[in-house]
Amino acid sequence: MAKPVVDHDECIGDGLCEQICPEVFELREDGLAYVVNEKPNEDLKGRIDEAIEECPTGAISWEE
Repeated sequence: MAKPVVDHDECIGDGLCEQICPEVFELREDGLAYVVNEKPNEDLKGRIDEAIEECPTGAISWEE
């Protein structure tokens, strides 16, 4: 199953991902977003997809 990942070279710490899906994403003190739930429930998929779409730098993606 695919898991969400954040490319820290692209992340600018906008925080939209955490606002959209705090069950999966967290903004930390270093100013970057992190995945805190690598195996999210299927019911979170739509919100993860929304976070991927809304990320201003395209830093979030699904990884097999």
